[in-house]
Amino acid sequence: MSTIETLSSAELRDFFRMGEAVLNQNKEQVNALNVFPVPDGDTGTNMGLTIKSAVKNLDESMDLKEICTAVSRGALMGARGNSGVILSQILRGFTMSIQNQKTVDAMSLATALQKGVEVAYKSVLKPVEGTILTVSRHFADAAVECAVYEKDIVTVMRCAMEAGQKALENTPNQLPVLKEAGVVDSGGQGFLYIMQGCLLALEGKGLDQLSKLSDASEIPDKTAAFSAEIQESEITYRYCTELMIHNAKKDYESVRKDLEKRDGDSLVVVGDEDVIKVHFHTNDPGEIISYALTVGELFDIKVENMKEQMAREAREKKEAEAARGASAAMEPKKKCGVIAVAAGDGMTEIFKSLGADEVISGGQTMNPSAEDIMACIDKVNAEEIVILPNNSNIILAAQQVVSIADRTVSVVPSKFVTQGLSALIQFNAAASAEENAEEMTASLDAVQNGEVTYAIRDTSVNGVEIKANDILCLLDGEIVCAEGSLDGAVLKLVEKMYHDEASLLTLYYGNEITEESANAMAEAIENAYSDLDIEVYQGGQPLYYYLISLE
Repeated sequence: MSTIETLSSAELRDFFRMGEAVLNQNKEQVNALNVFPVPDGDTGTNMGLTIKSAVKNLDESMDLKEICTAVSRGALMGARGNSGVILSQILRGFTMSIQNQKTVDAMSLATALQKGVEVAYKSVLKPVEGTILTVSRHFADAAVECAVYEKDIVTVMRCAMEAGQKALENTPNQLPVLKEAGVVDSGGQGFLYIMQGCLLALEGKGLDQLSKLSDASEIPDKTAAFSAEIQESEITYRYCTELMIHNAKKDYESVRKDLEKRDGDSLVVVGDEDVIKVHFHTNDPGEIISYALTVGELFDIKVENMKEQMAREAREKKEAEAARGASAAMEPKKKCGVIAVAAGDGMTEIFKSLGADEVISGGQTMNPSAEDIMACIDKVNAEEIVILPNNSNIILAAQQVVSIADRTVSVVPSKFVTQGLSALIQFNAAASAEENAEEMTASLDAVQNGEVTYAIRDTSVNGVEIKANDILCLLDGEIVCAEGSLDGAVLKLVEKMYHDEASLLTLYYGNEITEESANAMAEAIENAYSDLDIEVYQGGQPLYYYLISLE
């Protein structure tokens, strides 16, 4: 077999592309190693999306520097979860080390691997051994040791793979939760899949020649134990908060130091000269978002309730087991099923009670991707599907699914959860998706949609002067008033919503509102509007104190 002493730009491009292909071919194997079902727990998916974003803009015309720039920026922009952010930093350090070279030899490749590990360690507030950090460090160290006397890049990568595999197998001895579950670290496994893909590219081989890295296919169900990324038996900090900062007034290291002073854990802050990415577990995502607004312009904000996600995963597992045990024969497909997007355990239950087959956890700041929606479609035993996105930022992703799904899909352009609930009442499982979408869409304007949340900064919108921490009232998506008290804000919003033909007002209270407070609020509304029937439901949604519908 011929040796490879230097990598050309074309070989480096294939190096990254095959790493992405192998990981994404095996992402479910990596997901299966997760042992704590929370948003950060889908390591294979998070790492897969991160490296997919890293390579998506590579083309044959790029030189080595352009490839490095594309990979580094793509990984940063596409990073998801702890594992994805750490991987993005490994790739960033790696590409920083070689971007100004014409070609890459064995030592410069090994040194670049070490640089990637160094940058990754610095990005994590409290590095934990027995994770992707450990595996990548042993991999890189072995590469450097081998490159001292070996010029063949393939040989160096094989030496590094052997050391990385040993480090992976040792992770249960470093993290008791892994040993208890009988698994190796999922992030470390994902990293080795990427490196095996890189090695396959160097060897001129394809995916069909991928060798088995571990017994991932034979591991126990991931809900059996705990996670290597979240090492407490209970989640202390509920909200996984991620955001990007553009045109920042500070560098990412200063932002990290500022956030280290805030209450939370799993802090990862990374960035380059153009953008900063923040990942943080906190009980007050609004505080983190408010701080970030003082640094620069925000985009790609995502807040996920990890306790809710854990409960939902456990519930879905239980339901799936019950369904499997009920009958060995598959039930015949119904004509049409419906999928809704909503945040909050209460909202999920309400949608399901009204006939939704599946509810995707998401909404404001938590926008599921087309891939998330496709995965949900696969769970529904129906010939055709109707989707209720229930948020203007999710409609486009839902519409993308129409052309790629393996069955007929129609999208009802619902912009609010309250609209989606009203539309769902019109759903008929015996009708086609197109017929349902037409009827459900026609019902969207029959309800007024109110939202009560809080302001994160001083501003002025539509003539409304707003101060940070004011209670904000939105009517059909437009800010209509800002008040100093929650009760006053709700009453002001209802006043703006009310009209003579209205007969039913429904309050859905969020996760920060008690049942007693919600009932007291309903009584105050009823005293002011005796002609309205008032209904109160626990929605459990984050960030929004109340969602209100008036029909």
